[in-house]
Amino acid sequence: MPIVEREPPKGRRESYVLPKVPVPPLKQTLDMYLTSIKHLVKEEQYQKTKSIVEKFGEPGGTGELLQEKLLEKSINTHNWVYDYWLDDMYLNQRLALPVNSNPAMVFPKQDFRDHKDSLKFAAHLITGVLEYKKHIDTRALPVDFSRGQLAGTPLCMKQYYRLFNTYRLPGLKRDTLVIHETGSTEQEHIIVACKNQFFVMDLVVKEKTLKEMDILSQLEKMVKMAENTEERQPPFGLLTSDGRTEWAQTRDVLIKDSVNRESLAVIEKCLCVVCLDDPSGMEVGDTSRALLMLHGGGHEKMGANRWYDKPMQFVVGEDGVCGTVCEHSPFEGIVLVACTEYLMKFMTGSPSKIGRATSVSELPAPRRLLWKTTPHIQGLLKASAERLQRLVRDLDMDVHKFEVYGKEFIKKQKMSPDAYIQVSLQLAFYRCNGRLVSTYESASIRRFHEGRVDNIRSATPETLAFVKAMTDEKTSLSDSEKIKRLWDAINAQTNSTIAAITGMGIDNHLLGLREISQEIHMEMPEIFTDETYVASNQFILSTSQVPTTVEMFCCYGPVVPNGYGCCYNPQADHLLFSVTSFHGSTETSSAVFIKALDEGLVEMRDLCKTSNKPQSNKIRCRRSHSPSVLCGSLDRA
Repeated sequence: MPIVEREPPKGRRESYVLPKVPVPPLKQTLDMYLTSIKHLVKEEQYQKTKSIVEKFGEPGGTGELLQEKLLEKSINTHNWVYDYWLDDMYLNQRLALPVNSNPAMVFPKQDFRDHKDSLKFAAHLITGVLEYKKHIDTRALPVDFSRGQLAGTPLCMKQYYRLFNTYRLPGLKRDTLVIHETGSTEQEHIIVACKNQFFVMDLVVKEKTLKEMDILSQLEKMVKMAENTEERQPPFGLLTSDGRTEWAQTRDVLIKDSVNRESLAVIEKCLCVVCLDDPSGMEVGDTSRALLMLHGGGHEKMGANRWYDKPMQFVVGEDGVCGTVCEHSPFEGIVLVACTEYLMKFMTGSPSKIGRATSVSELPAPRRLLWKTTPHIQGLLKASAERLQRLVRDLDMDVHKFEVYGKEFIKKQKMSPDAYIQVSLQLAFYRCNGRLVSTYESASIRRFHEGRVDNIRSATPETLAFVKAMTDEKTSLSDSEKIKRLWDAINAQTNSTIAAITGMGIDNHLLGLREISQEIHMEMPEIFTDETYVASNQFILSTSQVPTTVEMFCCYGPVVPNGYGCCYNPQADHLLFSVTSFHGSTETSSAVFIKALDEGLVEMRDLCKTSNKPQSNKIRCRRSHSPSVLCGSLDRA
């Protein structure tokens, strides 16, 4: 039964209907799973896995029982996979949030004339946040619709309503995503971080919302208070950079004191955090700005001037390094992009109102949050600082602008830019490692009620055939065979994308079958303890397309110690890549990967130019399963 997603209570918009996330057919998922892993494992291992999968899916077997239970759950809930997915992807994870989980959006570098100029920027940004929050609270945001070949479908808007009213609370074994009531009077403040101190800015004073000049005045007072070394508090923001279990244990210690308990409660209910950063002392380039967003440079720089549990943190650096750091569990990248693009356009298109609006008279002095510490807590702070610094030293990042061509060239080849770039990433990885590995590409399923994402498994057999044609078999194959294999890889990738965004992906389905087996207290089925399944969920290559229409870019860290994180932003005349890995792995190097990516993209262009035959391309598209949607660009939203 479809769910009616109701727009504003006062009828600002019509209600619209979104279907539930479907439960894919069991046999289809098992067949697709075997296809996705056959070329990634040794034959002996594949045959063992095939036998396990066939036993799981046999008539009257375990798979059919679990499928039946999942179908029942689908009938009785709005979204059968949402809680399973949220726990598995985020809340059960124990790694520290910086780098490992929290993505960042890096704004264009600002040219501030002086310190006050940066505070004016921050005040204007906060004003924009309040305007956007007003759109959310009144349900005035326009409904998003899917674009590309599967265009015109309304998309679920619930993620927008969780941008500012959520908080990730650490737990010993599982975190909790706390959701405050939209428009709650408890959320009429923001937290401002400055010199590792935390201040409360009340946004409503004497029943009036602060104007921009009031916000600037409060920011100036906070900066002055932060410079007072006699009243300086310990850098408690460091604790939120720790592993989730460690932070939960520390928080349990903190809340035994009423002062700490009160300060935590105020932070946990704020709308957002605004981090006023000192100059980092680093040479300001794309890579250094991205690093400062992801981890703040550690405790020696801005790493303690953060509160990583809060989903929206806005960073304004005195040296012009600005952006957003996000706790990822409440919303996806496309929602972050929509919010930050609104703010960037607000900043440039809406003149500052400082000095032109009536201020609230007699503003109360800002409140500095206080902390009670003990030698034990000091030791915990030191340990958190050391662990963050190790993470900072380990991260290997390279933000790279490929300027030979952009998505317009790819579109002229009648190819999907996203599929083309995914194939290029596989080619780069194969060049570096001589094999393909389990790959994650996020695919939005917002066309369903409370839909988040599923996975596009980009390391397809067709892609393996193509990358071999460009490497191992390069001299023995003709250009016509290479371009045929490229089209096969593009079409396979696009088919996988369509399956994922229409609710027919395999990862969410397998996750649901696994988790429901535990709900009914069944011994874990062998399919989920099999080494192939375990390895196939270790995503050595974790990728995501985050396109923007204004000058900014997204970045995040790898999800496994020996892996790569690769976020890409295709523009008309260039492709922007943010590649991360860990120095501690001997199997990875971001610079080496970027070099291989550059070489592969140039070779793919040259191949397309030598084989630019529209008629043969049409024939290849007709061979695929879904001819109406495989030719041309596909928007994954």
